[in-house]
Amino acid sequence: MNTFQWIKKEKLIAIIRGYNTADALAIAKALYEGGITTLEVTLNSESPLQTIEKIRNELGNEVKVGAGTVLDSESARLALSAGAQFILSPSLDIDSIKLTKRYGAVSIPGAFTPTEIVTAFQEGADIIKVFPASSLGPNYIKDLQGPLPQLKLLPTGGITLENVASFIQKGAIGVGLGSALIPNTCEVTADYLSTVTKKASAFTGEITK
Repeated sequence: MNTFQWIKKEKLIAIIRGYNTADALAIAKALYEGGITTLEVTLNSESPLQTIEKIRNELGNEVKVGAGTVLDSESARLALSAGAQFILSPSLDIDSIKLTKRYGAVSIPGAFTPTEIVTAFQEGADIIKVFPASSLGPNYIKDLQGPLPQLKLLPTGGITLENVASFIQKGAIGVGLGSALIPNTCEVTADYLSTVTKKASAFTGEITK
């Protein structure tokens, strides 16, 4: 299964932000135990390229790993060289889209307005990250897909257990899960990892009801 099909099937992308490589790997394994197999390592973390490479080496074909908070094409190139299978950005950078597609990876730029979203699609984005989704709500996804059903939208920012199912029901291809799933201020202990696994399982349960 290619990366795009994987994201479409699994729907949940867990955002691992701010952790060192050892802790990020432990979190990745905890997420996997809870049923979440699509992982984003943000580039504003400690040693993110090493982390991407380590997770891919340890978990192999059991997960898909991408780079997040990618702001320019050079960062995208470095992430892809480290093994990232998809590239996410908080904003729209056309050069990053083009480079990602040149390397055969999945491009997920960030956009907010209908104009930005359509521009991202026209420039070759596979999926558009609608960010911040909490400012717009699930109905924004439905409203966009009325006239533009060809768009593949990934709302991110403010997704919780209480609203995740609604975003999917309104037509999102998937969602990005941040602090509601993985707080980035906690010490990574056995209890913390157990909590991450339980939360991952709960999110998975919400979209499979």
